Amino acid sequence: MAVFKRESRKPRHTTRHDAWMLLDGGFAKRNCTILDLSAGGARVKLADREPLGSRLSLALTGDVRKVTHCRVIWRKDTIIGVEFVGRS
Repeated sequence: MAVFKRESRKPRHTTRHDAWMLLDGGFAKRNCTILDLSAGGARVKLADREPLGSRLSLALTGDVRKVTHCRVIWRKDTIIGVEFVGRS
């Protein structure tokens, strides 16, 4: 019988930080709020229910040249969970 070890979840830090999502290669910019962060991802509240793709970038400041690339791993209404990824 195989025994699988469950990887423990990275500690999350609660925050309410305004941010911006960059979609479509950076051509579309939408407001959002970071609800919590961990070393591997974040929980993000969207400003609206508009559809978005599986990949986006988060800018934590108004300087959209400094972004964190993400992959959407779940969505429930206007809240999404993202995983931080390297450049694709």
